[in-house]
Amino acid sequence: MALTVSLTACGGGEDGGKDDSGNTSSSAPPADEPKDDGGNTVPDTSQTLATINGSDGFQFVVNTAARDKGGFLTVMGSIKNTTTDVKTIDLLWSGQESAVKRTGPSLGGITLIDKAEKKRYYVLRDTDGYPLTTTGLSSVEAGKSVSFFAQFPAPPDGTSEVDIQIPSMPVATIEIS
Repeated sequence: MALTVSLTACGGGEDGGKDDSGNTSSSAPPADEPKDDGGNTVPDTSQTLATINGSDGFQFVVNTAARDKGGFLTVMGSIKNTTTDVKTIDLLWSGQESAVKRTGPSLGGITLIDKAEKKRYYVLRDTDGYPLTTTGLSSVEAGKSVSFFAQFPAPPDGTSEVDIQIPSMPVATIEIS
């Protein structure tokens, strides 16, 4: 199964995300982010912020939660099927919004909780309503992993930890870098 991860950002102003030259702006991964052989951005697996084991055989490993320029927080990691059968992605992970449902299976339902500020952060949407997260997920083969990302508004600079909530999975606390 091929998985293409592409990052796009929502437009910052009333011009629909166009810069001074009239081009549509987009968020691209920094040049120092690791790439797989297909040119896709993959998580830096040198650290593990959280491992979340679901009762359905899926395991989320969160490797990075990094503040980006422009006030974004990008969470990256992998989803592993720990069973011996092909597993279908949980539809709850996509979220309940009709604009997000039209993208097909995604991780649009993930939220971050800043307990200190008492705020919940949802996956950002682009100007067309598409979630800024991995989309096109349908299943994961037995024992295999797929990379994921999800982009959120960044909590205040003083916030160093947030809880990550993935529908139908236990909550875990991750550190922001």
